[in-house]
Amino acid sequence: MKNVYIIGAQSTGKTTLVNAVECKLEETAKNDGWQRPFIIREVARTVLKDKYFSREDISESPKRALQLQEHILAAQLRAETAATALNASNWYICDRSGLDPIVYARYFVGEDAAAAMLTSEAWLGLEGRMKKGIVIVCEAGCTWLIDDGVRLMPKDMEEWMCVDTAFRDLLKTRGIHFSIISKDTTDLNERVEYVEKAIQDALQ
Repeated sequence: MKNVYIIGAQSTGKTTLVNAVECKLEETAKNDGWQRPFIIREVARTVLKDKYFSREDISESPKRALQLQEHILAAQLRAETAATALNASNWYICDRSGLDPIVYARYFVGEDAAAAMLTSEAWLGLEGRMKKGIVIVCEAGCTWLIDDGVRLMPKDMEEWMCVDTAFRDLLKTRGIHFSIISKDTTDLNERVEYVEKAIQDALQ
């Protein structure tokens, strides 16, 4: 089974989708004899709490923003390495990826910061896994944008779509194949079916 990465700009329904896919695959695993995937939860929230960062650091302090993204990248590597070691089924579904902090570093800090992260051991350890996996981008511009007080919120639609474009551009530049769940696919069951189909197609 290939690993699955659910990624994209902030507030596009990634965690909701991962949780729903997890529930659906519980049933599928029983019926079709699949081994259940390990679920790698979003590491950024834990880093924000444990390292005493706030979402304001991302947009207001380039130095703090870069430090945060470097911590997130390292945490993602640890999470995927641990999942590989502990998970007997040898596949997992990631809520985000190692690419996410690099995209945010590029957008909020600059090209040089992102370039340095792209040469880091952490990213080099993650990139190969993404290239072998199933990468699904949740498109920005959806209708359920809600401020939960923790995650970074786009200041306007233009910024939101710029981050969305930054994800696509970096995926293309790094040669990582991906597909997109349209912002117009608002029904959660349909979004889950999209992920399930991607997994099934990868088995053929």
